Amino acid sequence: MNRTFVALGGICAFLSVALGAFGAHALKGKLTADMLANFQTGVQYQMMHSLGLIAIGLAASLLPANGHLRRAGWSMFVGIVVFSGSLYVLSITGIKQLGAITPIGGVAFLFGWLSLVLALRAK
Repeated sequence: MNRTFVALGGICAFLSVALGAFGAHALKGKLTADMLANFQTGVQYQMMHSLGLIAIGLAASLLPANGHLRRAGWSMFVGIVVFSGSLYVLSITGIKQLGAITPIGGVAFLFGWLSLVLALRAK
């Protein structure tokens, strides 16, 4: 489990840097300021939670295996895909309905952080 989450975190962090550069260079001037800000929010949250995934993977190598860590990692990953992914697609396509699913990713992030705390408290 620890290698899986560290690897996913590394891949997601790599993609965050690549998408941030893409947004800053290729999308600047092609999107409205609001849509570009939405795209950058997706990049920022992806990077923060990529680091969270790496932390979960490292914690998994130090703590006894428990379901909380597994839930934390998968929740962070789902949050990245749903929250950041919906903001990317919304920004590029302008499909406003995608904004309705973005909070689902936010809830996944919250659940991931809570699960990490619970994993640290588990004995």
